[in-house]
Amino acid sequence: MLAIFLDTLPFFAIVGLGYWTGATGFFTQEATAFLTKFVFFFALPAMLFRFTAGLSLGEVLDWTVIGAFMAGSMSVFILGVTVARLRGLSVPEMAVEAQCCTVGNVGFLGIPMLSLLFGEASLGPNMLVLLVDTIFFASLMVILINAGRDGKLSLRVFQTAFLGLVRNPMIMSIFLGVIWSALALPMPDPADSFLTVLGSAATPCALFAIGASLAGKSAERLSVAGWISFCKLVLHPAAVAFFAIVVFEADPFASAVIIAAAALPVAGNIFIQAQHYGVAPSRTSASILVSTALSIVTVSAVIGWVMSLIQ
Repeated sequence: MLAIFLDTLPFFAIVGLGYWTGATGFFTQEATAFLTKFVFFFALPAMLFRFTAGLSLGEVLDWTVIGAFMAGSMSVFILGVTVARLRGLSVPEMAVEAQCCTVGNVGFLGIPMLSLLFGEASLGPNMLVLLVDTIFFASLMVILINAGRDGKLSLRVFQTAFLGLVRNPMIMSIFLGVIWSALALPMPDPADSFLTVLGSAATPCALFAIGASLAGKSAERLSVAGWISFCKLVLHPAAVAFFAIVVFEADPFASAVIIAAAALPVAGNIFIQAQHYGVAPSRTSASILVSTALSIVTVSAVIGWVMSLIQ
């Protein structure tokens, strides 16, 4: 446990450094926004495209892993909806809270950190988690918010969800990488060097951007944030572990990666969506802040446990 904690500590130290720059004003919110854009539109897509382009679809697409992660995540999502419903919340609010319980910071924290801790082979399972979170759960939240407001499902709701996927550079970089691989196109050395250098910036910049953006988050509604953090940091990895190990009997290494990914704190992009739709932004902000702070300990514990399973 201590060894894993020391291994993960440098990653969270960079997050802490970013938080300090944001809290002291050394990095303004505008500067943080531009750094986040660089990571989201350039650095992470370069890393994902380079990796995907060098693999065959069969090496990445594992339906057992997808099924295990989907089942574990959906069980927590349903729990989040149920508890929110019992508290008398509206459908849009239920959707946002359940999303916070289910979707972790895979893009900015999981892929950079887990690829270094588990090795480059972890990028495959990580990308499957990213695809499930983005294609299914992010679309589900958008559909539930709009359907809850309109009182019905319409074609416009599905069009909005589809456009959100098409405009996501991480999803498109994986898609283009798969096409490149399927066509068996060679990667020119200059292009490979370009993608390597650009992709290498993803890890430090993403971690720094997480911390700087957290400085602008509030810690209101701590009771709700505590419940959501418990779901995200404890119940979610436990549910994924149950389905991956017991039910689906997935590959041990891939299971370890998706369990670790499930233990990540609440994704920052949920706040952007909550703010855009005007649905529980303060609750989402507090959940991101609290879960990220607690994950310094919980993520280390989960990674330590899953590593013991594959050694």
